[in-house]
Amino acid sequence: MQDALERLRQLRLAPVIVIDDPADAEPLAEALVAGGLPCAEVTFRTAAAAEAIRRMTKAQPEMLVGAGTVLTTEQAAQAREAGAQFIVSPGFNPVVVDYCLERGIPIFPGVCTPTEIEAGLQRGLKVLKFFPAEPAGGLSYLKAISAPYSMVEFIPTGGINAEKLPAYLSFRSVVACGGSWMAPSDWIRAGQFDRIREETAKAVEAIRQTTGERT
Repeated sequence: MQDALERLRQLRLAPVIVIDDPADAEPLAEALVAGGLPCAEVTFRTAAAAEAIRRMTKAQPEMLVGAGTVLTTEQAAQAREAGAQFIVSPGFNPVVVDYCLERGIPIFPGVCTPTEIEAGLQRGLKVLKFFPAEPAGGLSYLKAISAPYSMVEFIPTGGINAEKLPAYLSFRSVVACGGSWMAPSDWIRAGQFDRIREETAKAVEAIRQTTGERT
């Protein structure tokens, strides 16, 4: 888990990918790497997810590729077999969490309440996905619920865009953010990989320009 976590700390942003056609995986991976963000969380919202992960990891071995929207142990197994380096789930499913922990698979389950945070702590998890970040109350809500849990860090995902990213990254308890604005599914379907590369480069530059101490 530490290797994937450290890469996320360095990158500060994980593109959340919904891909319909596995043939788009290689050019998408190339666009993300060329834009300076060698990372992708490929969601299991489509049947193409496992094959897309397999093709991405083969085409760009240096990429940090994970699987998102993992709802079952079967999906976790498929993702791992395909080469996923970490697992992300939208909620805290103890069956999926325990399956991953027992097999040493890095997992960042979604939480939105103190009760869910404590469920993660009970299993020794110190980094959790905060989801859905913006609809749940955004950064102010995250600061409020995280106050009693200084030992926990978060990966906020959901409704975060280029404008909101710097504020989240300035918060001391945020490891990285998840976002889809630099590679939305309609751009992928349309083959607009140059556009994805350009938007990814802008996001990377925004991260570089984020200054100031974490609050």
